[in-house]
Amino acid sequence: MAKGGKGTKGKKITLNVAKNCVKITFDGKKRLDLSKMGITTFPKCILRLNDVDELDLSRNMIRKIPDSISKFQNLRWLDLHSNYIDKLPESIGQMASLLYLNVSNNRLTTNGLPVELNQLKNIRTVNLGLNHLESVPTTLGALKELHEVGLHDNMLSTIPKSISKLPKLKKLNTKRNPFPKTEESDTFIDSIRRLESLHLVEEKDLCMSCLRKCQQARDKLNKIKTMAAATPRRAIFSNLVSPNSMAKDSQEDWRIRSTSP
Repeated sequence: MAKGGKGTKGKKITLNVAKNCVKITFDGKKRLDLSKMGITTFPKCILRLNDVDELDLSRNMIRKIPDSISKFQNLRWLDLHSNYIDKLPESIGQMASLLYLNVSNNRLTTNGLPVELNQLKNIRTVNLGLNHLESVPTTLGALKELHEVGLHDNMLSTIPKSISKLPKLKKLNTKRNPFPKTEESDTFIDSIRRLESLHLVEEKDLCMSCLRKCQQARDKLNKIKTMAAATPRRAIFSNLVSPNSMAKDSQEDWRIRSTSP
């Protein structure tokens, strides 16, 4: 978690400084990068640059995000990780274009997550890891476009089923949480771990070479399954003259047969 920062005098960001930090990404988007600049207070001057597509305020010492953040109506990418933020503004729900939100490594509690997050209908990635969350708002289950959710390194004891059952979810990271040691939760956590390493793609997204390899692998797997189904479960060991626990399911069964006349 982010620590310290109390009483620290941060760097003041002027409009000219901010303008010089606007870059064009490889895909032609405008990105305002103010990361690692020792900022302690959200610089209001950047609201005049609200036409940017991406905003990076990560690795600073910011404690509060103002409601005016919603003026960034074109924003698709917002990175606030590694600050001292304990609450997100309700107005964040008005940022309809947002696809990516990273608020990991802050001081967020469950009460600091507004219900309005469920209005981010286009959001695909949300990282809430390394915070102080004791529970996950079930409202996140309304975000049907979510592909990745980070909930690692919190104080969670359970994950709402509405999260794990999101239709487009590809990665769910819940590592290092104090889940209870019950059979039910172990089973659920195991399913999350398997989901975390699962990457799904549609056939139309694959090149011909990759598609051919996937089809060949699938055909090979189906062939193995067919052969396994046709093979008898119990092998016949006609020349077996000594006990072999790997060959027989029951040693007692072997003893009875070996002593029969």
